[in-house]
Amino acid sequence: MINLLLFIIGLVFLVKGADFLVDGSASIAKKLNISSIVIGLTIVAFGTSTPELIVNIFASAQGNSEIAIGNVLGSNIANILLILGISAIIFPITAKKNTVLKEVPFSLLAILILGVMANDMLIDGGTFSGITRIDGIVLLGFFVIFLVYTFGITKSDDDIVEKDPIKLFSFPVSIFLIIGGLIGLMIGGKLIVDAAVRLAEFFNISQSLIGLTVVAIGTSLPELATSAIAAYKKQSDIAIGNAVGSNIFNVFLVLGISATIRPLPFSTSSNGDIAMTILASVVLFGVMVVGKRRVIERYQGVLMVLTYIAYVAVLVVTK
Repeated sequence: MINLLLFIIGLVFLVKGADFLVDGSASIAKKLNISSIVIGLTIVAFGTSTPELIVNIFASAQGNSEIAIGNVLGSNIANILLILGISAIIFPITAKKNTVLKEVPFSLLAILILGVMANDMLIDGGTFSGITRIDGIVLLGFFVIFLVYTFGITKSDDDIVEKDPIKLFSFPVSIFLIIGGLIGLMIGGKLIVDAAVRLAEFFNISQSLIGLTVVAIGTSLPELATSAIAAYKKQSDIAIGNAVGSNIFNVFLVLGISATIRPLPFSTSSNGDIAMTILASVVLFGVMVVGKRRVIERYQGVLMVLTYIAYVAVLVVTK
């Protein structure tokens, strides 16, 4: 019981820490005359992926690779099936052409690259399967390419919808928010990883299952809040852009940094989760090009959420 309580407390620290970090950073960026669009596509997008990053840094440093990899795979599956599903139920999501033709395929490419990198033994018969430090550096290189693409959008697309108005604070308050946010993230990340490991031991279940479900959903709460609120406000582009962008951040940035800190051993049993992530991305692309073009309708959102529930049920039985 105490471990579950520590997990929840860690989650609160993690989510609020990310909020403070984003608010403080965005305020300073705005005062430095950086455009709202650039802030939204970089600082805010990074902020919603910060919980996954912090949890993975702690998990990687402590050698809990199952939690690190499970967190990213679980978050990416939840972002598509659960978060976009719930958002579409709230209000049908309409995506821009760029999102369908470039960003969704780019997120699919990210998970395919991860699948190839992680399966050394399966592909070339080596003695170690995992994401090495070199792999991590390559993933970070792809992340830089994605950032260049993101900044290119801000120059070529005049129709990008901005996020909510950025709150402005004085520099001392902004610095205090950034420092407080970082402290909250560190405390929350440490509590979550430690509690997750103990919960797995207590219930005699794999760390992979904890990472794929409880930790993944918990660290995806910022994306859920952002996309659900955007859908409610009928800002479809933000709702889908946030989820898809977060998936790209998770693989290229979060796993890139995690593997650079410490190589992440990979169990072939996790290939099913990679396959599920690929399937979710393909389903999202299919929904966008079949039927009502570039729209996730309410009934499709319901099917996506039900698919996610079925996936979690299978995990509980098999892991």
